[in-house]
Amino acid sequence: MQFPFDETFRPPPWLRGRHLQSVLPSLALRRWWILRRAAPLIGASRELVLDCGGGVRLLALHAPAPAQVPARRAVLLLHGWEGDASANYVLMLAQQLFERGFEVLRLNLRDHGGTQHLNRGLFHSCLLEEVVGAVRAARALLPEHTLSLAGYSLGGNFLLRVAARAPREGLAIARVVAVSPVLDPAATLAAIEGAPLIYHRYFVRKWSASLLAKQAAWPQDYDFAEVIRLADLRGMTDLLVRRFTPFGSLAQYLDGYAITGDRLRELSIPATIITAADDPIVPAAGLARLASPAALRVVLTRRGGHCGFLERMWARSWAERVALRELECG
Repeated sequence: MQFPFDETFRPPPWLRGRHLQSVLPSLALRRWWILRRAAPLIGASRELVLDCGGGVRLLALHAPAPAQVPARRAVLLLHGWEGDASANYVLMLAQQLFERGFEVLRLNLRDHGGTQHLNRGLFHSCLLEEVVGAVRAARALLPEHTLSLAGYSLGGNFLLRVAARAPREGLAIARVVAVSPVLDPAATLAAIEGAPLIYHRYFVRKWSASLLAKQAAWPQDYDFAEVIRLADLRGMTDLLVRRFTPFGSLAQYLDGYAITGDRLRELSIPATIITAADDPIVPAAGLARLASPAALRVVLTRRGGHCGFLERMWARSWAERVALRELECG
């Protein structure tokens, strides 16, 4: 598949760097502003533990729409790897949806958002069944609502896979939006290894802290000392894959959650991918290896980094405006 560039994203010269676009949105510098902006959503949100089947429980934060809002629309939002339901990018899109009368469910993946205690098994990116189960639980919670899905990075990857399976699972989904979704995990791992060291250190630090929290919650089951000592994403992933997943190799595991090749061929739910050609974590070359179902639309920009798309420091992102437009069509 070949895609033309969307030229409507035009950041100022000082914001055009792909690493600045990728790092700046997550910094504490913007955090205080986002927390103030999202205060109504945060105040209205209540914790829900969703039964996802097979004994799996995932935590979601539910913000009901105001009672006077006539439209019954809901969106389930999903963060990226080692993020959580209160990540800056999730809060910003969620608040804007909430302002427009949507019910908002912000889902935490297993072992994310301080939920290591909820499930004995360890998170990995091929645990699609439980995310399908979470969407099914959301459908049961809001049976009269139209339900759309929106995810970032690994969360976008998960929700595109859910959408491809939804008709077979009997799940009524209106549409899905994925911002900077992981396309080919093997290429993403290689990109992180080849990027400035800040990315590798960030993910190693976040993942190590998560593993230690898992060990503290289930000390009889886990001792991650050897894994954490590696301090290397490839080595850590390889060791955990062989010990705690059914996959026989790292390559097999990474291919298990790729969405390239035929993985999206059966997609029939309207889906939009928003991604940048300069993304330092998700190489845009993977777009050429996507299936081309009629339901899939790709919005490709020249710049934007990974989950960035900032035009100004104190403003919603360009990707949020595009996502809102798409989700309001649901």
